[in-house]
Formats: sequence, structure tokens, C-alpha cells
Amino acid sequence: MHATEFLNRSSDEPLPPMIVLFGTERYLKQQVQHSILAQAFGSEESASELATMLEGRDCEWRAVSDELKTISMWGGQRCVCIQAADDFVKANRPHLESYADQPAKKSLFLLDVKSWPKNTKLAKKVAKSGLAIECAELKGNQLISWVGKHAQKRYQKKIARPAVQLLIELAGTSIGLLDRELDKLASYVGTRDQITPEDVHTLVGGWRLETTWAMLNGVRDGHLDSALTELDKLLNAGEAPQKLLGGISFVYRKLTNAVRLSGPNRPLAAALKMAGVFPREIPASETYLRKLGRQRAEQIPQLILQADLGMKGASSLPPRLLIEKLLVELSPAGKPA
Repeated sequence: MHATEFLNRSSDEPLPPMIVLFGTERYLKQQVQHSILAQAFGSEESASELATMLEGRDCEWRAVSDELKTISMWGGQRCVCIQAADDFVKANRPHLESYADQPAKKSLFLLDVKSWPKNTKLAKKVAKSGLAIECAELKGNQLISWVGKHAQKRYQKKIARPAVQLLIELAGTSIGLLDRELDKLASYVGTRDQITPEDVHTLVGGWRLETTWAMLNGVRDGHLDSALTELDKLLNAGEAPQKLLGGISFVYRKLTNAVRLSGPNRPLAAALKMAGVFPREIPASETYLRKLGRQRAEQIPQLILQADLGMKGASSLPPRLLIEKLLVELSPAGKPA
């Protein structure tokens, strides 16, 4: 079960006696742990007082076992949570396998690990008597869907797919960071119930986004010298070429999609609107694509892919020169691919 599925389950469903949180997405682990402890103890305040929180490197099985088997003096459920438990699991696998066969009925045993291979004897035993919850990084459509649902559930705000895509491009794929950005965006839009791409552009992007937009507008409008000057500003400020390539890809994905959608029965301007280009950018984008020509425009995804592969080792050119080369190739006056 993935953490997002667990967090959407009914709190009336009983908790199994042994739960493993595995993966590297810290935010998801924290959310799942809070949910489990709140269900077990009624509130986070009670959980902080009644749950036993241990670090894996400091644990010995005998002490953990005694803690799990001790009846709570308050008459409720006991909970032992071991953080960073990979080494603990490795050192005590036989003990944990035996415990998984007959877990204490009045205790909740929570293990937090990075790795949890499903083909081990321990994992198979936990699958029978307990629950393993995957707290892995979300990607692609799964991440886009999570952002939309999370904004609605936690902040009571709607956020359209283009705004989500822009947010991910700017803030990255860390769920914890995306949550913090959504928190800021929810406050920024105030009583409005919708977070727009313009809101994300204004609040999340900052001067680096403005400079990136200026760079790409320079390419679009045929001012290549200006575009290269803006690129120099970004690189000198410490912006990673890989991140800049992500911004270029985000903008040009819409343009190339518009080219694909356009045809005899659909004017280019209408296709640009369908592709999600900002209304105020449509006239300039249409002029740019017409100067570029359909043949060159259809080659843009390949140009971006070549730059991406080059940065990953397929080219001897440094990342800076790969970005400069790409901007020249994207310019209406640049060299055809």
C-alpha cells in the first residue's frame, strides 16, 4: 500500500499490530506516522506522551521486546516506534520474524526503514500479520494528481493542471517542499478558491523565473544576444543548467503541442490556447512558430532531448555550452537542426 492510499483510508479501519514505513520520502512518513499515532491515541499530544520513540542505532531487541510486551499502566494501547531502523532490522531479523508470527495484541510496533525488499521472509510475515506502507517519491501523473487533491483537501483550494505542472517545474518533486509552496499560495490567493499559473509564476518563481522568461522571450522574439545575456545572469547566480533545461522544456512542451494540434481545421492561435499558452503570450508565440516553420518546430523535442542526454554524459561539451547551443538552435535565426 502506498502512503497516499493509506492517508485516504477511513480512520475507522483497525490498525494492525505491526506496521513498516519504507521509502525515502520523509514528508509522507511523517504524515503517515502522525495519522497512525492520532488514531491509536486520539491526539498528537497524547501520542507524544504515550508512544515510545526510539532510534534504531540505539536499540537492543530485548529492551524493545520488553517494551512491546509490557501492559500499559493507562489501560490503552502501547506503541513502540523505531526510527532509522534499517540496521536494527538487519541485526535482529530472526527476532522480528518470530515477533511477526505472534505480535503482542495490545501493542503497536512501528518500524521506519529506507529499504524493504518484499521477497524476504520478514516482509512476507509482516504482509500476513501487519502492514507495509510505501513512502516513495511520487512522479509524473501520480504527483500531479496528489498536488491537486492535497491542495483541495488541506487548503480548500483548486489548482488546475497547468498550474500544478508549473509548480513542480519550479519547486521540484519533493512533496514536503510542494506542501510548503501550496501553503504560501493558499495564503497569497486569499478568498479566491482557485490557484492559477499566474499565481505560481508570481509567488514561487521569483527573479530567477522572471529572468528565465526574459531569456526565452529573447529567443522567441529573435533577440538572441539578449537571451544569452539573461542566461549568463542565471548561471552566474548559481542556477543549475539542468534546472534551466527543465524550464525550457516546460515552455516548449506547450509550443510543440500546439504545433501538433494545429492544422487545416484548427488555426495555430486556437491550438496555442488549447495547449495552455498564457493568453497574453499567444500572439508572440504564433509569430515565433510561423518564423520557425513547422518542420523545425517539430524537431524541438529532439533538440531538448539531445541537450538533456548531453548533460548526462552523452556529450563532451560542458552544460553551459549545451544550453547556449540549444538557445541558438531554438532561435528563428539559428541553425536548423
